[in-house]
Amino acid sequence: MGVVVDPGVPPEVAGLLRANAALLSRVRNGYVPPPVVPPSQRRSPSSVLLLVGTPVVVALMAVLLASPAAPAGFVLLGTYVFIVLVKIASMNEAHEDDRPRERGVYEQARWYDGRYLLPEDFDPEAAHVLVRAQRAIGSVLRSHVNAEGLLDDARNAVMLPAQEWEIARLLAKLSALRLEHKELLARGIAPEVASVIEPLERALANSEAAVVARVEALERYARHVAEAERAYHARGQIEELRSRLPRYEELLAEAGADGLAVAEIERLAHDADVLERTLRRSVESAHDAFRYLEG
Repeated sequence: MGVVVDPGVPPEVAGLLRANAALLSRVRNGYVPPPVVPPSQRRSPSSVLLLVGTPVVVALMAVLLASPAAPAGFVLLGTYVFIVLVKIASMNEAHEDDRPRERGVYEQARWYDGRYLLPEDFDPEAAHVLVRAQRAIGSVLRSHVNAEGLLDDARNAVMLPAQEWEIARLLAKLSALRLEHKELLARGIAPEVASVIEPLERALANSEAAVVARVEALERYARHVAEAERAYHARGQIEELRSRLPRYEELLAEAGADGLAVAEIERLAHDADVLERTLRRSVESAHDAFRYLEG
């Protein structure tokens, strides 16, 4: 199911949110990524240690070089220079750091709070209904008849994501109210409150029925599109066969058998016309279903 995002959120931000469901859950539970420190201001523990230890090492080398143990001083000097060079090289390397990514997701999540929903926002019943809606919407948007403009692809691209968001938003509210209602019932209901419970339960049931009716309308639309899709593919196959007719007719004529199968082959033209009409009817039915959704 994944993260559901308000279609009004910019696409690049929506993609970022959808790709980071686990991090969004942590952010919602209180996780705050550490601020991103510019590379010029970063100090690793080894860098600090090297900086602090430099005066000590220099003083020790000076003492050693002025004493009979001068060779040891040269060894210490060489070792220290080597360590410094290695550290400089490592500072120039790019380091993997998740903090900028996490911080970016965190800031977008804060900015667009309330305009995305996570899987945990839906109880099992609501999640099932949402998946049905998403499956129907996906089948329409991925269809060839939509891509070829036989449906109103521009309106589909706008209206169907808006339908998904509205359905998800209502299901999330319904899930939250159902959870509160179950918790209330689990604590026990006083007799004076029992008369109020029944209307509340009816409100929940009626709200769920209204959302499910929306999803069923989407599924009807998807079924009409699927019928148009089948006719579209069948028409393409018939057209491909029709384009080969001259070669078959030539072969039959050369073989002296043109009178045996010409009638069967000519049925392709009739079948193509039938499929063309079927496709038009299927597309018209899909348009009718679409208008029902808008209503």
